[in-house]
Amino acid sequence: MTAEALDLRLVPAALAAWGLTALGLGWSTGQAVLGAFVLLTAGVVLTRVASRDRARDGGARRQSGSGMVAALALVVGAGALGVSGLRAGTVQAGPVPGLALQRAQVQVAGIVVGDPVRRDGQFAPYVLLRVDATEVMGRGALTDVRSPLLVIADLSWLGVRLGDHIAASGRLGPAQGRDLAGVLFGDPGPEVTQHAGRVHEGIGAVRDGVREAAAPLPIAERSLVPALVDGDDAEMPDDVRGDFQTTGLTHLLAVSGSNLTLVLGFMLFVARWCGVRARGIAVVGLVSVVFFVLLARPEPSVLRAAAMGVVALAGLSAGGRRRGLRTLCVAVTVLVLLDPWLSRSVGFLLSTLATGGILLLAPRWREALASWMPRMLAEAIAVPMSAQIVCTPAIAAISGQVSLVAIVSNLLAAPAVGPTTVIGLVAGLAAVVDERLGHVGGHLAGLPAWWIVTVAQRTARLAGASLAWPVGILAIAALTIVCAAVIVTLPRLLAHRRLFLAVAVLLLAMVVHPFGRIGWPPHGWVLVMCDVGQGDGMVLNAGHGVAVVVDTGPDPVLMDGCLDELGTTTIALVVLTHFHADHVDGLPGVLRGRDVKEIEVSPLPMPSDRRHAVTAWAAAAHIPVSTAVPGERRRIGALSWTVLGPSTMSPSETSAASSEEGSGPNNASIVMELRTGGHELLLTGDAEPEEQDDVIASGADLTTDVLKVPHHGSANQDPHFVEDTHAPIAVISVGAGNDYGHPSPETLAVLRQLGAHVYRTDRDGDIAIVERAGQLAVLTSKG
Repeated sequence: MTAEALDLRLVPAALAAWGLTALGLGWSTGQAVLGAFVLLTAGVVLTRVASRDRARDGGARRQSGSGMVAALALVVGAGALGVSGLRAGTVQAGPVPGLALQRAQVQVAGIVVGDPVRRDGQFAPYVLLRVDATEVMGRGALTDVRSPLLVIADLSWLGVRLGDHIAASGRLGPAQGRDLAGVLFGDPGPEVTQHAGRVHEGIGAVRDGVREAAAPLPIAERSLVPALVDGDDAEMPDDVRGDFQTTGLTHLLAVSGSNLTLVLGFMLFVARWCGVRARGIAVVGLVSVVFFVLLARPEPSVLRAAAMGVVALAGLSAGGRRRGLRTLCVAVTVLVLLDPWLSRSVGFLLSTLATGGILLLAPRWREALASWMPRMLAEAIAVPMSAQIVCTPAIAAISGQVSLVAIVSNLLAAPAVGPTTVIGLVAGLAAVVDERLGHVGGHLAGLPAWWIVTVAQRTARLAGASLAWPVGILAIAALTIVCAAVIVTLPRLLAHRRLFLAVAVLLLAMVVHPFGRIGWPPHGWVLVMCDVGQGDGMVLNAGHGVAVVVDTGPDPVLMDGCLDELGTTTIALVVLTHFHADHVDGLPGVLRGRDVKEIEVSPLPMPSDRRHAVTAWAAAAHIPVSTAVPGERRRIGALSWTVLGPSTMSPSETSAASSEEGSGPNNASIVMELRTGGHELLLTGDAEPEEQDDVIASGADLTTDVLKVPHHGSANQDPHFVEDTHAPIAVISVGAGNDYGHPSPETLAVLRQLGAHVYRTDRDGDIAIVERAGQLAVLTSKG
């Protein structure tokens, strides 16, 4: 097979447009325009020099060709730098940024340009949406503006629709990025002064129809169908979302180029079946693209996905890498010029890499596989494999994880994505006419949707579903080199059936039972503090394969992975010290595929939304929930413990505690004095000085071998409480680079004065307390 030469002439121009657009967004308008003028001048000079070389001999022609490529990159980069600087300057023009810095109370008139999205906050649900303000009244002045705003408001804002003209009031605040003029903390009850036009209403009816068609399905399938059709994943449960993330199927929950490819392919098939030919096909294709963009909402991410989908479809159908790469370069350049903020978007980076991988690698890999298997199957394998391997280093740099089952899960799920999307769309259109007819289509779409959910759930539960990967430069560079080596050697492997099947079986075996980290988990581990970021998640060894989990961290995926590495399948008890999200939101990851007997919780049911979430997760898994009682004594296997806190609170004290958003739940943390094998451990949740003083006043002997430092090592500690522990080992669960300043220098100084050896998850990774010859020692996953 002869490799087709690549046409790289437009690559420098595309990279210049991308890089200089991202750079220009951080410059002032004057700096960007001046920089653009300098680059344009250099490009013009280089163009004239290259043009004079055209009359010379062949060697000079080759030099002039290189000169023209460089000149084009300079000219395009100049335009990108100037456009990004001007666009960013336009957003920051007018009175809104100044009013935002003053946190002024304002009245705003504008147009809703994004669907309202409900989010569950730590203390109450709220709504996010984007509005293009056209008028602002603030500090006594009424001004016509064109200022994009992010609105954060209560649930009354769920009633507005995309395209509505609204009038509202609220307090402005500064925005973090230059793509927004400010953040409006909206007052309740916005007024709709003009409803969206008929096009928006019609598209909204179709979106509502898709949701209605899927309404009779189970929750996972019910949320997946609209996600595939139009990117609406608002109802997706956290545990299902975690499964999709672990298995590399997250792209199915957002609008991507594959969505457009499926919709466009279906529309063109119907058009040809109806006898449409020639220019009519082009018209149908154009209308289909416009319909898809409106259905999924004309936001930057959707426009990006649509463009990349058209590029990939055109490149694969044309069968040439030269044309596909040129088209991709043009698409990248045009997109960053139309929307400069895409140049700093992670989604844009992944879309570009995936599309490039499909264009450059998939055709050759498809041909290699097609030499011994059906062509359609070969393409079904080559396309997701090429996209995934090119994106792997970027995904690792972003998430700190490498999915070992992504290719397998994508291959298994791929055959069901098309039917779910197309049938779901047809069912949504039918539901606009008749709900019952839409429900029939929804049940049909639910069958392939069930398969996708099943693939995600089953592959996510494999022991080697994901691998933690350092995000440092050297680690990502090493992963990139590995992926490059795979890309170079894979074509020969794919062309040999026996060798390919042997490697596939070996990789599958590694996924099902991976080697894991050498020496982890360590022999004789007593407690492992999982590295779950800014939160708490600990696993205690009760013996005979049974564990007790104390807190679950904020991320189900991280907690699930920690338990997988420990080989934990049976959990006698999950203790949730209090209801803050950084201690309970990882619970779905603990429950996933494990036998959990009981959950014990803090006596203070605050914050109420997280208490309700825990209750719902437990009810769905049919797990009883009990409440910790001060003085309670329990034994499970090799573990025994006494609950030292919180002290019993009267109704008035509970009310007072619940009104304090942070201190109330923190001071209701379950404090446990735990014993195992003659050793003592003091687990303290997020207890603050008030509860620490209560524990001291109870007369409990706080002397311990291991102290779990309260509240991630914050400064809010009673030094006497820490000193009374006389702990030789102190462990702190804390997120790297957290915004709270945890652990505090003051607390670390107290621990040093105590003589304790301090271990932290932000530096040491997972921390294991192990028993060696009757003594406790500490091993960490980062050495």
